[in-house]
Amino acid sequence: MNCSGCASNWGLRHFQGPRWNTSTNGQRTRRLAKYPLRALDLVDVWSQLLDVIAWAQTHPRPGIYLRQVDLPGIHSKFIEDHRTVLSELLDRCLPAEAIDLLARGAGQFERRFGFLDKPVRVRLRVLDPRQALLTSGTDQDVTVTGDTFARLSPSASRVFFTENEINFLAFPLMSDSLVIFGSGYGFDVLTGAGWLHQRAIYYWGDIDTHGFAILDQLRAQFAHVQSFLMDRSTLLAHKNLWVDEQKPSNRALSRLSADEKALYDDLLHNRLGRSVRLEQERVGFSWVETRLGLL
Repeated sequence: MNCSGCASNWGLRHFQGPRWNTSTNGQRTRRLAKYPLRALDLVDVWSQLLDVIAWAQTHPRPGIYLRQVDLPGIHSKFIEDHRTVLSELLDRCLPAEAIDLLARGAGQFERRFGFLDKPVRVRLRVLDPRQALLTSGTDQDVTVTGDTFARLSPSASRVFFTENEINFLAFPLMSDSLVIFGSGYGFDVLTGAGWLHQRAIYYWGDIDTHGFAILDQLRAQFAHVQSFLMDRSTLLAHKNLWVDEQKPSNRALSRLSADEKALYDDLLHNRLGRSVRLEQERVGFSWVETRLGLL
């Protein structure tokens, strides 16, 4: 028996089962039947996949969490584990208006098909006790959703970003200031926080090619960001603490100042040593305090 033909017939029979409305999905059925071998690889879960697809067709862009999809024998972990194949199938089976084409990849499955995703959170510390967000008198280490962060508009006129948690926790108290625990290249959560445009922003990252790339990216959203402790004198003063940057970035960075660009180029072209990196947590605490005192 021709295996390819058998697979095609098998795939078509399954797509035309009782859970599949062939009168309204004939064209999509024919499209799916073009991938019979993929269907054979998924034979043990094909029935559940069809149930999910059929449910999605009757609940386009449902606005609920995957955990809330209530189908017999199917749990949220099943959908999470099969996001890739479900994305392929849903792309072919749902109407165009039910798909967010800007959301791509398994990591954006929820956004692409209109499910709720876990809210992105922002962690911050208020460094001036007079501007406390909490009235409990406890440490002002607060984590909020991105939407809440956008609406905060705290009193502090200075905002520091640091990528290291211990630096975040040990950051000295300062008048009229707060510090945010950053997230590398993930600054999308800050987009809605218009109040940041009215604050002085300082970014403290590693002195390496990726640190400057992150600074450059942050300036794409907030052009007035100033770098903090990412200068040549800080790097040279801690030469005995340099480590190797494992996979340097070689991106063209257009938003660096002249001094930052010169240092970035020296790092990129190994003029100070091979793959030089000074991690922010290696900078002496007294050096940090002295520089903060100069602001």
